[in-house]
Amino acid sequence: MFQLKGSMLAITVLELAYNDLARLDHQLSEKVAQAPNFFQNTPLVLALDKLQPGAQGLDLRALLAICRRHGLRTLAIRASLAEHIAAAQALDLPVLPPSSARERPIAPSTTAATPTPARKPEKPAEPAVRPTRVVSVPVRGGQQIYAPGGDLLVLAPVSAGAELLADGNIHVYAPMRGRALAGIKGNSQARIFCRMLAAELISIAGRYKVAEDLRRDPNWGEAVHIHLAGDVLNITRL
Repeated sequence: MFQLKGSMLAITVLELAYNDLARLDHQLSEKVAQAPNFFQNTPLVLALDKLQPGAQGLDLRALLAICRRHGLRTLAIRASLAEHIAAAQALDLPVLPPSSARERPIAPSTTAATPTPARKPEKPAEPAVRPTRVVSVPVRGGQQIYAPGGDLLVLAPVSAGAELLADGNIHVYAPMRGRALAGIKGNSQARIFCRMLAAELISIAGRYKVAEDLRRDPNWGEAVHIHLAGDVLNITRL
């Protein structure tokens, strides 16, 4: 006997805007370098429905290999073009319908090749610890806020689908419904504080818990303090 159960899991969506596998490989390397312990066997939905016109000829097999090399395990694709759907079916990959959500346009600095800049005088080395980054407006789904070299302090609600990252601690003085990843460069002393725990995922130095685990915790929905004890995430009520 068996049972089929519905479940809310934290699934990463990789949404492609351009058919440029070499650039994607480079950008994924930079992204994974921010949190090497987190991006291991990460479940992934590969979204091809936002590709720019003229993106035919996409090598889906090579694209899957790049994702796999960076620790991303593709569970399904999201596509609208018949060519992409046929390629997925040939690889025995499930196909999801296109998204109807409105996504923010990608910044030009991340989507267009830029010429090599002229050589500039060397800047003084940046300090290892930077000032706390303070965010006073709501963090909405699809947004990512990163505090490099320091702490992140959020004074407004964090919506589902949003992502907070910090090299140091994360403080959320409002409901936390998105993802919070503290100590992403391996700082096991980092901590997470939030006024209401309703997160999709929490992580410290690569150790993480997803929503399905968090909902079983007696402190779900409460003001909490999260820290690492060895390899275990401890959640205590404030």
